[in-house]
Amino acid sequence: MIRTVVLDGYTTSPEDPAFGIYAALEGARIYPRTAPEEVISRIGDAQAVLTNKVVITREVMQACPQMRYIGVLATGYNVVDIEAARELGVTVTNVPAYSTQAVVQHAMALLLQSMSRVAEYDVQVKAGRWAQSSDFCFFAAPMEELAGKTIGLVGYGNIGRAMAKAALGLDMRVLVHTGHPPAEGAPGVEFVDFDSLLERSDVVSLHCPLTEKTRGLIGASSIEKMKAGVRVINTARGPIVDSAAMADALRAGRVACYMADVLETEPPRAEDPLLTAPNTIITPHVAWAPRQTRERLVGVAIDNLKEWTEGRPRNVIC
Repeated sequence: MIRTVVLDGYTTSPEDPAFGIYAALEGARIYPRTAPEEVISRIGDAQAVLTNKVVITREVMQACPQMRYIGVLATGYNVVDIEAARELGVTVTNVPAYSTQAVVQHAMALLLQSMSRVAEYDVQVKAGRWAQSSDFCFFAAPMEELAGKTIGLVGYGNIGRAMAKAALGLDMRVLVHTGHPPAEGAPGVEFVDFDSLLERSDVVSLHCPLTEKTRGLIGASSIEKMKAGVRVINTARGPIVDSAAMADALRAGRVACYMADVLETEPPRAEDPLLTAPNTIITPHVAWAPRQTRERLVGVAIDNLKEWTEGRPRNVIC
């Protein structure tokens, strides 16, 4: 039996982090959370390690020479020193495209909330405003239609493509900026340069990876190029948006609403300017996390481990 340890089971199985959806990992040591100073001792003589956000550095690998496999419980694998893993002969796998529909659902929920103001109306009705109304309805918050508006998608991977499909289903016009547009194009989608996307979009939605090129991509200069009253959605990574610049734009009324499932630092700093900026909708990095999505994620991760033990590794990063 492969000696296996899960370093942060809570993230993917908050209902029962010590067991839950890891039931198939017979004999594994499963920890809800692992602090940086606990990583080496908890891995110990384990041959296989599963991690979601716990960082596995070169130092950790060198201190745990029995470790031959790291399964990342996510699509992104920046929590692992890939160069060190390659040098030390440690196989690293990930779980691609497990959360596409969940993230699109969440991004659209954020956008629909900003347009239809469902939460505000629910609060007002339960506070008695409707019962006190002289009319069959009452107006507590302005609403707008999405049909006919233009959404600009930055990135066109699995999530970007699914987001385009959802937007087209709502009769929106879809612009896309990507470094790798498909040669055959896509029905209803117009591929444009970044500045054109900023200038023409009523909604800008981010679906690109965090790289040195995209860090701070949405900052003061790019916001200045956007339409006045633009709405911005970020379900990608927090640092793609300059928080201070976005907060300034919200206070000035240049950006009508900033909707984010991610922030620059997570959990956020108390002084994060977006927490006190007007017209924001912020959720705690949960777009990926419906139960079905988490079950799919862990199921693929366990299959990855099984295939590796049988000499048929898949979803291999290195």
